[in-house]
Amino acid sequence: MESFDTYQTPLSSRYASKEMAHLFSPANRFHTWRKLWLNLAIAEKELGLPVSDEAIEQMKANLHLDAKQFEIAAVEEKKRRHDVMAHVHTFGQVAPAAAGIIHLGATSCYVTDNADLIFLREALTLLLQKLAIVIDRFAAFAEQYRDLPTLGFTHFQPAQLTTVGKRATLWLQELLWDLRNIKRARDDLGFRGVKGTTGTQASFLALFDGDHDKVEELDRRVTTLSGFSYAYPVTSQTYSRKIDVDVLAPLASFGATAHKLATDLRLLANLKEVEEPFESTQIGSSAMAYKRNPMRSERICSLARHLMILQQNALNTASVQWFERTLDDSANRRITLPEAFLTADIVLTTLQNVSEGLVVYPKVIARRISQELPFMATENIIMAIVKAGGDRQEAHEKIR
Repeated sequence: MESFDTYQTPLSSRYASKEMAHLFSPANRFHTWRKLWLNLAIAEKELGLPVSDEAIEQMKANLHLDAKQFEIAAVEEKKRRHDVMAHVHTFGQVAPAAAGIIHLGATSCYVTDNADLIFLREALTLLLQKLAIVIDRFAAFAEQYRDLPTLGFTHFQPAQLTTVGKRATLWLQELLWDLRNIKRARDDLGFRGVKGTTGTQASFLALFDGDHDKVEELDRRVTTLSGFSYAYPVTSQTYSRKIDVDVLAPLASFGATAHKLATDLRLLANLKEVEEPFESTQIGSSAMAYKRNPMRSERICSLARHLMILQQNALNTASVQWFERTLDDSANRRITLPEAFLTADIVLTTLQNVSEGLVVYPKVIARRISQELPFMATENIIMAIVKAGGDRQEAHEKIR
């Protein structure tokens, strides 16, 4: 019953995939922090700092938190008012040989920012996989109906003929652009690395007695251990919040694509030409039993609007970071980043469901074409008049 007594975001409790919801979960976050502390300790040991083999082994054996450790961390955070230090002490309790070297030389953003970059990259990869499936499904739909004529609409008024498949290629082209842009954002992501409290690596220079080469090697080794090919050469205490802007931009753009596509499907459903899947037991309206509402497409539009506005949070946050950093980014990013990916994930899952069950009604489409055919023929009449030596403007005016 406890879950019914407190607010839960529908993004994770109702809609999002387990994979995406887990990626941004506390369990995965703090597990990732511990891996980052382990990577730092391994690299520091390799470069000559006093880190014992036992410390490394104990850290490796305790990368996952159990329920008791979560409780201890909550008590520690309440006492210390600092989430990172709460987890430093909690980790030290289960890895006592490492208690004195966990987080050695690091600042909080070593774990928080590097973990975020790991999550962003993994989340973008999940989205790319789902987007590729959606593209494949709509490509199959476009191929299947490439030759089925349908009435085109400009200004949502009858226009020249197109085909059902050709219309779908308009959606496909934008989805392919989204795939390219999301992939670029993922591939461009670097690692914050070990940069110290203001990006000068001062604490690590002190640890290595001013040996700059060793500090640079530490940065390289931790970056490699954490699965990145490069670290940003310059940071402040944080990685630049412009990176969040660049990551959310293609997601917002995808939101626009999804909204346009789903809106087209909603309009086509009204015309009775194309419908999204509708289960035999599905109820469209509690009052009007005959209703077949395009609720999946409506959900896509609803969530896509939310997705599109989230980049504004990232823009505002990046613009107000003072000098080496301010903490007014923290609460906003804790909400904005997970919500952006959970929302995009849900939109893609719903799009896939829609794309795999679209129903086309050729007879309805043909009937609408026949109703508009006399009007559409006027353009051909104008061209025939001009070919025979007539005046195009005169013919246009007479037909109008």
